[in-house]
Formats: sequence, C-alpha cells, structure tokens
Amino acid sequence: MPQGLRFACQRGCTVCCRQPGFVYLTEQDLERAAEFLHVTKREFERRYVYRTRNRLRLRVPRQSQCSFLTDEGCSIHEAKPTQCRVFPFWPELVESRREWRKAAGYCPGMDAGPLIKIETARNRAGEMRLAYPAMY
Repeated sequence: MPQGLRFACQRGCTVCCRQPGFVYLTEQDLERAAEFLHVTKREFERRYVYRTRNRLRLRVPRQSQCSFLTDEGCSIHEAKPTQCRVFPFWPELVESRREWRKAAGYCPGMDAGPLIKIETARNRAGEMRLAYPAMY
C-alpha cells in the first residue's frame, strides 16, 4: 500500500463533474444546498432531486451531467454534496491502486500536487462510508 496519494484539484477543471453516473445526496446535503440557494428543502427536492425508498440523488438534466455545473464550475461549490466534496478520496479509489489509476486517466489532479498521507485519504474515504452507508 502506498504511503500516500498525490492530489491537487486543478483550477478551472470540471472533468470529474462531467463523468457519467449519479450524484447521491444525504439529507444534510439537501438541506445545505437548499439553504445556499435560498429555497426551501421541499422546493429544492422538487426541482433537483430524485428520491427512492432509500436513496436521494440529483436529477440528471438533458443538456448536461449536473444542473449546477456551469462554464465557471460548480454553482453551489460552497454547499456541494459530500460525494463531490470528498472526490477523489472515495473508498473504491483509495483502496484500489487499479481504480485510482483508472480515475487518474480522466482527472488531471490525481498524481499531481502534494502527497496526501494515506491515513488522511482513508479518513476522507470514511466520510463517504458514513454519508452513504447503503453504498458501502
């Protein structure tokens, strides 16, 4: 296992936001984003969220991967969901060198920048496990 992982988010890059897949939300993510946008939690959910029995996720709009992705980046950056905030320190990426390398194929910030101690990376991955227990 490596002693650490190198990562530095690259200014202006939104490649991770453009990858196929879903952005899952916690109830706290939903509340934080609604507050940031100055709408009620109910209004935010009505406009942007798909809810199943045990999961919440952002709806995927027709024209882009995310309703909040603009040419300048994330329009709710200060309140973005845990999944987005923690990337690339997701458990599946931190725990597998192969998966880290696959993600590094599209993310220019991976394997760049300062060395993040492996314990720090695992702690960040733990945030994902806590936020989305049904996924892990």
